[in-house]
Amino acid sequence: MKQLTGSQIVIECLKEQGVDTVFGYPGGAILNIYDELYKHKDEITHILTSHEQGASHAADGYARATGKVGVCMATSGPGATNIVTGIATAYMDSIPIVAITCNVGVSLLGRDSFQEIDITGITMPITKYSYIVKDVRNLADTIRNAFRIAKSGRPGPVLIDIPKDVTAAVTGYKAMEPAVIKRETKDLQEKDIYHAVDMIKDAKKPFIMVGGGATLSNASSELKKFVEKVNAPVCDTLMGKGAFNGTHPLYTGMVGMHGTKASNFGISECDLLITIGARFSDRVLGNPKRFAKDAKILQIDIDPAEINKNIVVDSCIIGDIKAVLTLLNRRLVSQDHKEWIDYIQNLKEKYPLTYQSDVLSGPQVVEKIYEKTQGDAIIVTEVGQHQMWAAQFYSYHEPRKFLTSGGLGTMGYGLGAALGAKMGRKDELVINIAGDGCFRMNINELATAARYQIPVIQVVINNQVLGMVRQWQNLFYEERYSYTTLKDGVDFIKVAEGFGVDGRHVSTIEEFEAAFDEAVASKKPFVIDCHIDSDEKVWPMVSPGSAISEAFTEEDLANK
Repeated sequence: MKQLTGSQIVIECLKEQGVDTVFGYPGGAILNIYDELYKHKDEITHILTSHEQGASHAADGYARATGKVGVCMATSGPGATNIVTGIATAYMDSIPIVAITCNVGVSLLGRDSFQEIDITGITMPITKYSYIVKDVRNLADTIRNAFRIAKSGRPGPVLIDIPKDVTAAVTGYKAMEPAVIKRETKDLQEKDIYHAVDMIKDAKKPFIMVGGGATLSNASSELKKFVEKVNAPVCDTLMGKGAFNGTHPLYTGMVGMHGTKASNFGISECDLLITIGARFSDRVLGNPKRFAKDAKILQIDIDPAEINKNIVVDSCIIGDIKAVLTLLNRRLVSQDHKEWIDYIQNLKEKYPLTYQSDVLSGPQVVEKIYEKTQGDAIIVTEVGQHQMWAAQFYSYHEPRKFLTSGGLGTMGYGLGAALGAKMGRKDELVINIAGDGCFRMNINELATAARYQIPVIQVVINNQVLGMVRQWQNLFYEERYSYTTLKDGVDFIKVAEGFGVDGRHVSTIEEFEAAFDEAVASKKPFVIDCHIDSDEKVWPMVSPGSAISEAFTEEDLANK
């Protein structure tokens, strides 16, 4: 058994877990670990971000894009608190990351020492587990457990806080193979499978709603087979994008507040709603008392806590999505719902997504990106109108190609996440779509992109307002635009050039196309600033408190 310091143990355990990339920012308390990282830079790539929040979002983007555990590091005090938003973002969307922070020495804990913070206490509600390791003898097992917890069951973030003296202390270390994570089936009941099969056989108008759990379970192929056996229309939540091919004829688009009418009306009229790896968030449900009111609901989820949490269901299957769908596919004979499918197809044709095409618009930009990439790119977004347009007007063919902050809705998420995604999947084209308000939040990560020449394309949908908030102010607050106007003369291209990144202003779709081609060809980080109208809106929309069956468009509003 080798005698190693705590810092050496950290690095050896990361190598043990197959970690090849770490995102972080050093400081006094974590210096010992950074000294060891320096000695192992040929084995573990460290990306120095411009801010600790960027590091946590990068670890998140890496995890979403690769399916592996993302790792970020920060020092004590403000370094640790700066990653809290990134941890919360990962927690809300069930993303496996391990955050490693260091603290003041054990003898200084609880004394309000310089840059001391109880980061385990702060992050307890937003992690699957938070550790503080006060004895170096427990360090290796703690790191191994952290990775196991982050990956197992419903994934999520884990934090490990290590006092500085523990990183210097010495103990015995023995290498171990990483734990094999088995698919969660301990709560899976055979009777639930048979009951689900009976419900499906009895249904005349089934509808399938797919959430992020299908992606986390790597269940796309099983899902496709299931959908085609049930012969039912399919919608997805924001987090479910790409788990089911967005170009499949049975696909109806996103559901919820900005979902398609075909999806919202279809769910409102179905007699069986099969929900796969989705948690019935408020943005999906609209008015929960009127959601799928004529349907029986079958919920499939790995987390028992999600059953009957936001909406009461008629039946459930608790287990890993991939394992559950495999069993259902074995027992289910092919169904035929031609009349129902034809009806939903008519809804799709009657209520297509549209936009104004005579001026540059957000939807037009997203559609052009899809045309240029043919769906073969990783699309990352910030939060707001542009996020909804990216969900509506880009067809995702496969999972892990749409990365967005769904549950927490974190402005400033996208650029860091895009850098992480590109580091995890270097051969993929990675594009971050941002609103100008979001882009301001973590624009400093352009320096990171430039430092390492990480070739992400940053598209800014620039309407000089906080677009989604302004949309609400326009529709529901009698046009009182309280502090949502951003017209202050900031030139994003000059700012980008100051960071060492090229870019172009565009105001027509032809200019955008030329700039996008230039960005792709450059193989360098690149910013495209797209100037659009301040009052462009996301349609359809469901008013707060309304049923999703009451989704309306601008035309509906005018006619009303």
